[in-house]
Amino acid sequence: MRKLSLCTVALALVVVLLAPAAAQSDLVFGVVLVGPNDDRGWSTSHYEAGLYVEENVPGSTMLFFESLNPADSPETTLMDVVEFMVDEGASVIFTTSDAFEEDTNIVAAAFPDVTFINITGSNAIQSSSVVEGDHAIMHELPELPPANVGNFNTYMELPRLIAGCAAALSSESGSIGYLGALINPETRRLAASSYLGARYCAENYRDDMMADDISFEVVWIGFWFNIPGVTLDPTEVATGFLDGGADVIISGIDTTEAITVAGQYMAEGDASFGVPYGNVNGCSEAPEACLGAAYYNWGPAYLSVVNRVLDGSWSQEWLWWEPKWDEIGADGFYTDPDYSVGGYVFGDGLSMENREKLTAFAQEIHDFQTDPMHAGEMFLWHGPLNLQDGAELAGDMEPVTLLDIWFLPQLLEGMQGASE
Repeated sequence: MRKLSLCTVALALVVVLLAPAAAQSDLVFGVVLVGPNDDRGWSTSHYEAGLYVEENVPGSTMLFFESLNPADSPETTLMDVVEFMVDEGASVIFTTSDAFEEDTNIVAAAFPDVTFINITGSNAIQSSSVVEGDHAIMHELPELPPANVGNFNTYMELPRLIAGCAAALSSESGSIGYLGALINPETRRLAASSYLGARYCAENYRDDMMADDISFEVVWIGFWFNIPGVTLDPTEVATGFLDGGADVIISGIDTTEAITVAGQYMAEGDASFGVPYGNVNGCSEAPEACLGAAYYNWGPAYLSVVNRVLDGSWSQEWLWWEPKWDEIGADGFYTDPDYSVGGYVFGDGLSMENREKLTAFAQEIHDFQTDPMHAGEMFLWHGPLNLQDGAELAGDMEPVTLLDIWFLPQLLEGMQGASE
């Protein structure tokens, strides 16, 4: 493993002379992070996936560049980073944000012998079997990228359903705040999944609350994490939720402000909870206020790509990995790091009664997702569902297709907050 900083990119020759080990490895691969590798969320999970590959592919070496974004590295481009990684021998490069989607196509065209995986973009979606028949015409699909570009994601919508359920089970007020990043189809569908989970569990797992008793407000800060002077301050947004009557904050950003603020309020005697996002250790900031973490475990997906590149079987693909469903235990769902690319781990703030209810809800998801009658569908994503402006998304009991979910154009009716 070798870290690339702004200095190492600028002084590439010096680095090569001082540390030639990468060139001697059997496999060199690159990981480009949008945030710091220790954000305890999204970027940490990708960094850990690179470590997982190093542990499971003998002789492999990870090169990683962290915080490639306009605030932390305004003078550095993806091309700068990729050129250095390729010079160091990288044959596979993971670009770990949809913010890198368009630039990934550009750098891939310049280096056709290198495999590029953009997570979680839509570069290669037309190469996927999800896009079938005339339905694809309803969406503005991107043109196919160079043949050496692929994508993967996981059904994070399912752990987000569980996050929403945990929030509804634990809330006394029924008021839930959702700390959103920037607005795009991915962030809309994850927020909407949390909303659907909250409404369902209020209706079906509580005796004192109904679906319409749930108030669900989304505030977008403008990026995946705080950039002073550019984004809203997520600490101030989280504080505003709790001061405004919410008692649970679900995080949709890469960093830990939601659980940090909830923990501060909990320490002062206010029953306030948070659900962090992105990493299995997300609860560590304030365990007593944490209802659990919806997390990514990218290691198996990274390893699958690397192994197929090594044996020559990789070809362009757009994969939406469904979590494995055999692992439902006392600590959460699909928590084996060798087993599943996403999951939900319980937090200390979740009562034993609500753990049992949450496990029952997860079993419902399991039964639906493993039923052949529902192949190609996602639990709770069926009608009647309207978009925020009242337009029908799906009629009564009509399933919303996976493609419609992927390109969700608005928040759902009943959610408060901006859709665009």
